[in-house]
Amino acid sequence: MIYPTALVTGGSRGIGKAIVRQLFEQGYHVAINYFRSEACAVELAAELNRNSPGNQAIAICADVSDASQVEIMFEEIKKHLGSVALLVNNTGISQQKLLTDITEGEWDTMFSVNVKSMFLCSRQALPDMIRRKQGKIINISSMWGQTGASCEVHYSASKAAVIGFTKALAKEVGPSHIQVNCIAPGVIQTAMNSRLSKHTMEQLKEETPLGVIGTTEDVARMAGFLASDAANFITGQVFGVNGGMVI
Repeated sequence: MIYPTALVTGGSRGIGKAIVRQLFEQGYHVAINYFRSEACAVELAAELNRNSPGNQAIAICADVSDASQVEIMFEEIKKHLGSVALLVNNTGISQQKLLTDITEGEWDTMFSVNVKSMFLCSRQALPDMIRRKQGKIINISSMWGQTGASCEVHYSASKAAVIGFTKALAKEVGPSHIQVNCIAPGVIQTAMNSRLSKHTMEQLKEETPLGVIGTTEDVARMAGFLASDAANFITGQVFGVNGGMVI
């Protein structure tokens, strides 16, 4: 049996980890990219491989905002699992700060991690996809990229850039039968949101029409759908997994 290969950046924890599990269950080989969370990535790969029907998972370290490391990462994935057929650009950071307090370095880091990494990985993945006339790219944005968030101007701006990137690239590579889509999660139970107080989380829960906080599996299931053949006629779209907070 031939298993297609997926790469999930920032795949060792949170939403990325849930997406890795989902894609592996759907029959993908999965490359789990990490930068600092080596133990989490290695443990996840080992767990998946123990119960595998044939597909494989590997943990691979790279700073995906560094072009040379991205190039090496793709070479290693190709050597061990084959060419990347599905790229999930999930790596991201957030920060809460008044605009007047954001340093130039913090602004640059936000865009380097959240936007430049997506550009570098997509640029590396596309030549093989175009040659095969087949491939999928899924970019992870945020509802704040759609609406903006107070005290998160640099985060909101970077996630809005993910949406613009998705729409433009979908038009560019559509003639090569490559789908590029975006998921914009709402409030999700992740380590990134663990810094928020219980009171704040309760407020966000009340503001969500469905009255619940989302899970990483909610986002992963949407990624799984977009990764499947059922989504082959869908491209350039932004899917809000947000419990109705943004409609």
